Amino acid sequence: MAKKTKSPKKSKKAKKLVNERIVLRTGEALVEADEAWSAAEPEVVIGELDGPVGYALANLMGNQVKGHTKVFAILNSDVQVRPATVMVSKVTVASEKYTNILMGTVQAAIAHAVLDSVRAGDIPKEKANDLGIIVSVWLDPSIVDADFDPQVLFETNRAATAKAIKKAMNHEPGIDWLLKNQETVPHYFHQLALEKKL
Repeated sequence: MAKKTKSPKKSKKAKKLVNERIVLRTGEALVEADEAWSAAEPEVVIGELDGPVGYALANLMGNQVKGHTKVFAILNSDVQVRPATVMVSKVTVASEKYTNILMGTVQAAIAHAVLDSVRAGDIPKEKANDLGIIVSVWLDPSIVDADFDPQVLFETNRAATAKAIKKAMNHEPGIDWLLKNQETVPHYFHQLALEKKL
């Protein structure tokens, strides 16, 4: 007779997330390689579909705007990921090449990051059909003139989106850390302005 294997026990944190109502959580992250075009800086909003995030997600999908099309994160046409995830461009999309990169490499990276987050336990698998995610996406406009590597772009966007989701679900950075480090974290572009490099 085959020996039964025990399913892995869930951590207290994972059990709490399954039973907890996730109204609205936010997170952001930055991941970049050496090249400027590789920078990925997503901002995410996560919450239950029957709450404010679900309402916002439905409104985004139903309120399409030229240059800022909203689309679901998909592995490929006909394969949408769960939790339902809408990506929105921070940049006004004005060229076919930019559109193809955004709706190709970046869209695929976001889809994989969402599934990575479920696999890692940052998003409870049991809530995959109950949560919605909105990802505001930065894709450097210089990408259209760059000799870019799609695999590098894929990896930075995948890593950044997963990192932003993890931070959102864990309320990171926490308020105690922020208060302690407030004066030691310079804003990059403000610092450039102070140094007269802008």
